[in-house]
Amino acid sequence: MIKAVVTDIEGTTSAISFVTEALYPYARKHLPEFVRAHARDPEVQRQLAEIGRIVGKALSVDEAIAQLLAWMDEDRKITPLKTLQGLVWERGFASGELRAHLYADVAPQLKAWKASGIHLYVFSSGSIKAQQLIFAHTPYGDLTPLFSGFFDTTTGPKTEPDSYRTIARVIGEPPHAILFLSDAKRELDAARRAGLRTICLVRQGMAEHGVAHRKARNFHAIDAAIRP
Repeated sequence: MIKAVVTDIEGTTSAISFVTEALYPYARKHLPEFVRAHARDPEVQRQLAEIGRIVGKALSVDEAIAQLLAWMDEDRKITPLKTLQGLVWERGFASGELRAHLYADVAPQLKAWKASGIHLYVFSSGSIKAQQLIFAHTPYGDLTPLFSGFFDTTTGPKTEPDSYRTIARVIGEPPHAILFLSDAKRELDAARRAGLRTICLVRQGMAEHGVAHRKARNFHAIDAAIRP
């Protein structure tokens, strides 16, 4: 019996286009000015130091910004980049320039699972702050109270089984009682190797890649698949 659901965001609860056409361009436009303006803030300083540690040398603020933009172009899932993107998006959501996309089937099904006693979690390459911002600014209101926890790359890569084993330990449920939802084969493969149950979301307009996981077109179809 499923006791917990862990969901990805991009391509699973939200359209990929929301990330690629709204969030990423906003971050790329505003990240340089944000980092320069807040370079003395403790959190930004920590992330700048981490960028230097990753590349193996101390960087000026402008050099760090150039590295961040290069990582964005490469679509790298690197923690300091994701953390700083989250801080930039926080400003965008607060100003009303950004508003999250959520598929229409997601909110009612999350509420139904929560009401039935299933615990809900998010595991995304976006920072925890970014995850919370997305679910706090949906067309269906603030959904963050539905979730019992959020996981990001500080837990580990989404393509490594140990990340899912860590999540299971934190949740406190055996892996076979946890369902992971994603549209990405490598993530689903890693979760399955860790013992989690998996369902691949194939949203409208998305191509099926023949992944060896149970497939669902929406969250309502998932509910029918997991009920005892």
